[in-house]
Amino acid sequence: MTPEELLRVFHDETRAPIRLGTAQRPIEVDGLIRREYDVDGGQWNMVESPDGLGPDPDAYDAVIARQRDFFAHRGLQVEWKTYDYDEPADLGERLLRAGFVKEDDEALILGEAAPLAAQDIRLPEGVTVRAAETEDDFARIRAMLEEVWDKEQSWVTDSLLPGWQRDPRAMDVVLIEESPDGPVLCAARSEYDESSFTGLWGGSTRAEWRGRGLYRATLLHRARLGLDRGKDHVRVDASPDSEPILRRLGLHRVATTTPYVFDPRSH
Repeated sequence: MTPEELLRVFHDETRAPIRLGTAQRPIEVDGLIRREYDVDGGQWNMVESPDGLGPDPDAYDAVIARQRDFFAHRGLQVEWKTYDYDEPADLGERLLRAGFVKEDDEALILGEAAPLAAQDIRLPEGVTVRAAETEDDFARIRAMLEEVWDKEQSWVTDSLLPGWQRDPRAMDVVLIEESPDGPVLCAARSEYDESSFTGLWGGSTRAEWRGRGLYRATLLHRARLGLDRGKDHVRVDASPDSEPILRRLGLHRVATTTPYVFDPRSH
């Protein structure tokens, strides 16, 4: 598939449909805006506007302010996820004026899962990759992330683990290790929805193990897990560090995605 074809499938399957939320994480529609949030105050609160802001350009700033105020009233940080083909073209500028803070651009990387999954996984001798299976696995992943990022990562055991336990069909968490009794060397996760895409998220590696193919191995392993679930495509929001690895594996950069974050605690 060409990059243009992949982007069309991604938009039609992932962005355009209005998905069903849950009691714990509702998805609400306000005009053309979709917002998704954790009722218990989690950190993964999102706004997206794949169909634009509405028919009246004079109302665009008010539409943005209404979403900002919705989350501010609840004391929740929110990310408005934008893509470089979104309308209006000055959406980012309007978000900045409304008090959102621009974070780093990421590359939207898409590809077909089968060619990715068919590649050989090459790991150092004695190192294996597998899906997390136990609470202890999640605790070990948290410990690795806290070492890598030098800050607490309680969301792994407080949010990610309960989410996986509630609905293991929606997620795979993958780790690389030398021994189940030793430290996790690298970890990442896959998320699944009604689309044909496996969302490939995360990918942290201990400093002394970088450059040895561990992140690449998680990508190939997750592509295989997604194929087993009937997911024919993969998507990644890639940092500049990850993008070259993904493109060498045959995936395509199709757009740029930029998060804009509003945190009521900073206002």
